[in-house]
Order: sequence, then structure tokens, then C-alpha cells
Amino acid sequence: MKKITNAILALSLASLSLAGCNSAETKTEDTSAAETTTAADTSAAAEADTKAETEAETAAEASEEDKVIKVGATSTPHGEVLEFVKDTLAEQGYDLQITIYDDYVLPNKAVADGELDANYFQHRPYLDSFNAANGTDIVSAALIHYEPFGLYGNGVASVSEVPEGANIVIPADDSNETRALLLLWQEGLIDLPEGSNAADGVTTLDITDDHGYNITAVQADTVAAQFANSDSGSLAVINGNYALAAGLDINSAIAVEDASGDAAQTYANIIAVRNGDENSAKIQALINALKTDDVRKFIEEKYNGAVVALF
Repeated sequence: MKKITNAILALSLASLSLAGCNSAETKTEDTSAAETTTAADTSAAAEADTKAETEAETAAEASEEDKVIKVGATSTPHGEVLEFVKDTLAEQGYDLQITIYDDYVLPNKAVADGELDANYFQHRPYLDSFNAANGTDIVSAALIHYEPFGLYGNGVASVSEVPEGANIVIPADDSNETRALLLLWQEGLIDLPEGSNAADGVTTLDITDDHGYNITAVQADTVAAQFANSDSGSLAVINGNYALAAGLDINSAIAVEDASGDAAQTYANIIAVRNGDENSAKIQALINALKTDDVRKFIEEKYNGAVVALF
């Protein structure tokens, strides 16, 4: 009987021992699972925080970029007008960065390539010609001002005094060549086919009678320099901005484009941007800063008729 009792006791102790082991194993497994879950949650939270920080940084950078307005321009008058509105834009939180160019090609390429947000130096006919020749898609966002083309004479006081066989230099690019020839036609110095106009364009090849004058088309930014070194009796048709840069006064020109015609609208200088950007907040801020009474007064006082505001 004693042996049976001892056997039962041994079995009971063994059972308790096994139950204890199973309980410890279960507790260890539960603890391990809890630790794994906590680690996963922590990792996910860290990834979420990192993503949020990255998105916030990207948004901040984009916001800063939206406050920078990069504009290309020729120095006179465009760069000077832009400098005048720089503080106005700064008060609105915009950083106007102006790049000055001395030609008409690079500022359009820079806009097309995204290096600039806009440029300010050209009129619509020139832009249309550039787009057609280069496959670009740059558009006008606003008309700002008009620069009357002037015919200047070296030692010549009036059109009636132009000597026989005089040399006349004009700009060679499509739209400005048209503009120069139309001015010479306006003054009776050459004949063009009836109906010649800015939209269709003309070149020296379209002249039906040059009245004995030697008309030479050269790169627009060299006309003023060639005129300055020309012989007495020579003439030149010069873009308004290049005339200003050369120190020429539009009031000393022997002939000026007829402002009562459609020249002011056709040859208005524009803010040009990539297609689709014209209504962006920063481009609209730039346009609004330019189209003010203060800017109109600045233009009138500084350029004395060589630049005419169109707003």
C-alpha cells in the first residue's frame, strides 16, 4: 500500500513539473511575439516620420522655389524696369532674379529649357518667328510697353535731306527687318508691294524700288555700332532698346513709326513664358508689379518717349 501511495505521489509531481515547463514556454513565446510586434510598430512609425519629414522638406523647397522669379532681359529698358519693381516684389515675398542678355536668342532658349521663368525683351512677331524656327512653345503672358522704331541719320536732319545713294543699315531678323522696311516705306524711301504688312512680313527681296539707296540688313544688336562708325550721310533703323543703350534720343530720329497705327499693339514688348505658366502665381505677381502707375511714371520720366507704357 505504501508503494502505491509513493507511485501516485511521484506521478503527481511529474505532472506539475511538465505543466510548469509548458507555462514557461508559453510565456516566453508570448513575450517574444509582443517584442516583435512592438519592433515592427516602431519601425513603421519611424518610416512614416521619415516620409512625412521628406514630404515636408520637399514642400518647403517647392514653396521657396515658387517665391523665386527668374527673368531674362536686355539691359535697356527691360532690365531697368525690372530693377524698379524688384523691391515691390520683395515686399510680397518674391525674389526677382534678373539675368541680362545682349542678344535675342539665348533668353528664349533659357525659357524653353526651364532655366528662366520668363523673359522680357521681345514683341509677339519676333516670338512667333522664333517658335516657328526652333520648335519651342513660348507664349505671351502680358503686353508691357512699346518702343517706337527710329530712323537715324548721320549728319542728316530730315528725310528730305537724305543724299542719293545713301547707305541704310537695318536689323536682319525676320520681324525687325519687316518693321524697318515698313518704316522706310512709310517715309517714301523705298517701295514695297501694295498690302505689305507686319503679319505677312517682308524682306529686302520684296523691295520693288530702292530709290538708289544701299540697304543692308545686319544682326540687330550691331546696327547701332555700325551707325556710330558710319560715314556722314548714312542712315540706320534701330530697335528702341538698342538705340537707348547707344545713347540715341528718339526725339533726334528723322522718322519714327506711326504710333497711330497698329504698330503699338503688333510690336508691344511682352512678358514671355512657357505655355501653361502664364497664370502661375509668380508670373501674375510679376505682371501686376509691372502694370502700376508708379512704373508708368518711371517709364515716362526716364525714357522721354523712347518707351511707351501700354497699361
